Amino acid sequence: MWRIALRPRWIAALFFALFVAGVFAALGQWQIDRSIIQATVIERDTETVVPLASVETPQSTATSQASGHMVSIECAFVPRDDLVMTNRQSADREGSWLVRHCVTPEGDSVAVAAGWIGEGVILEDVEPGTGTVVGRYVPTESPQQSDFQAGAREAVAVAELLNLWAEPGPVYGGYVVLESAPEPLDTIVALPPVIDRDLNILNLFYAAQWAIFALFALYFWYRLVKDVWERELEEAAAASPKLVT
Repeated sequence: MWRIALRPRWIAALFFALFVAGVFAALGQWQIDRSIIQATVIERDTETVVPLASVETPQSTATSQASGHMVSIECAFVPRDDLVMTNRQSADREGSWLVRHCVTPEGDSVAVAAGWIGEGVILEDVEPGTGTVVGRYVPTESPQQSDFQAGAREAVAVAELLNLWAEPGPVYGGYVVLESAPEPLDTIVALPPVIDRDLNILNLFYAAQWAIFALFALYFWYRLVKDVWERELEEAAAASPKLVT
């Protein structure tokens, strides 16, 4: 069969099939590009500061509406519940965070990532920070195995924090990253959430069709070569002398 495929006629047919498949692939890529260009951008205002209670409630997981939103909340920190989260990483920094327990006048609790702990910082020198807390609200992180007895904690996991705070009360499901860290901490940069895009499904369907057509062009060449091979086998068998029994 491959000897037939290497004949000049079928080599030329193969190049033509590859050309057709390339055209179909280009059309499929064009449909994908159109799907991205025509995608519906799902915009939401996350930078206008709103009260946390207006987008979220205690004892619930962080909703998509609240996640990444700039919020404010009236609360007072509980210094005895301060915790250090080690091995924190960002695009330009690695180190430890100070995570604090903030309690509202209603008795609700929220975890607050106050800032980076720099070299030589004494936690007792951190400003009390009673009043309005402003920052970006982000979902809780997953609990992970840490050496709690040695004081090693890395994840800001609300499920773990409420077991460490003396009197947690009703707890918000996410935590707030302060917009401006108190002295002598360094501010944690919390970036706005990425804008979502709803792709055009119809264009993606057309792109898949063109991909199938491209594969079919190559299969069609293979099928023609195989048909010639099978026909020549039949003709050779018919021309050969029959065995006398």
